[in-house]
Amino acid sequence: MNRLLRAPFRPVTYSRWLHLCVPLLLLALWMFINPRWPWMPLLIVIPFGFVPWVRLAEGLQARFLLTPQDRESEESGISSAPSVRWADRWRTVLWLEIRLVVSGAAMFATVSLPVITVELVATALGHPLDPDPAVPFLPPPWAAALLAPLPLLVLIVVVVLLGDLITAIAQRLLGPSAGERLSALEARTEQLLERTRIARELHDSIGHALTVAVVQAGAARAADDPEFTDRALNAIEETGRAALEDLERVLLVLRESTQPPSQRPTLVEADRLLESARASGAAVDARLTGPLEKLPGPVTREGYRILQEALTNVLRHCGPVPVRVRVEMAVDRLDLEVTNPLPERPTVTTGGGSGLRGMRERAALLGGQADTGPHEGGWRVRARLPLERIR
Repeated sequence: MNRLLRAPFRPVTYSRWLHLCVPLLLLALWMFINPRWPWMPLLIVIPFGFVPWVRLAEGLQARFLLTPQDRESEESGISSAPSVRWADRWRTVLWLEIRLVVSGAAMFATVSLPVITVELVATALGHPLDPDPAVPFLPPPWAAALLAPLPLLVLIVVVVLLGDLITAIAQRLLGPSAGERLSALEARTEQLLERTRIARELHDSIGHALTVAVVQAGAARAADDPEFTDRALNAIEETGRAALEDLERVLLVLRESTQPPSQRPTLVEADRLLESARASGAAVDARLTGPLEKLPGPVTREGYRILQEALTNVLRHCGPVPVRVRVEMAVDRLDLEVTNPLPERPTVTTGGGSGLRGMRERAALLGGQADTGPHEGGWRVRARLPLERIR
């Protein structure tokens, strides 16, 4: 009831009324040509329903007039694309037929109900009516004065109900097809995956750089050695410059979503990570075996990020402790292992623990696995990435 009372003050009521009245132009034109066959427009619109761009025009018109509040978004439930499949064309034909029928009902209400109001007002004022009045019965003047506003109220109710009906039909017949819904879902999934990848890239590269900088600055202040401080500042500068390069790559992906990502660091550049960890005071025992330059792109890039996150966690949680790094390229997989002892007093850090989960996710995306946890009194990160399925 409240909705019907608010209907005269809502703009959507009149935009839907306009949408109902648009087909009246065709009906009125045909009635002027041949009023003996009023059903002929139902046949005339059938060929137009098979034209692909008619669905686009009908969808845009329905969006602007039936759902003006959601016309710029997909919340309207009405597609704005031409017909691609025959199922879409048949739905468009059915939409045109139903729209003409509903518009005919709207035309009858729009014309007859105001006429009844005029005749009731004339009766209340004592003016004679036409020989064939629209009023089904002639009430006395005092009753006609009371009943005069009723047809206009009925007209508002009819317009609201027909507007709701035609909107529901439009969302059903002009809404996205199954193929369009699947394409939209795939695009949304790709967007979410890209956002997750970008967040992981930022976490790994920037988090590593900040961790190295914090450890280097703390070690330089504790050492109180000008020579060590100079080396620490150089390490901070190199790590910061590398982080800026990674940040530029990620920002380029954000700015140009259609452009493929730039080349990310690979395991061939692992020496940069190892030297950064050594400059932070960690004694790194590294052994990289096999032709790493021949690794598939996804494996070498994700392997680099896993190694980076593992070294970052060592510096962040354990400080400059001895680290053992083993990277070996086998026939069918890449083995990566990082182990370190656990200090008696772990370094106090703040922030979440998404790094370990990120390593496991990276390995899982390649069909491999990453295990993290205590091992022989220390901590171990071990990842196995398959090569055959990537090739």
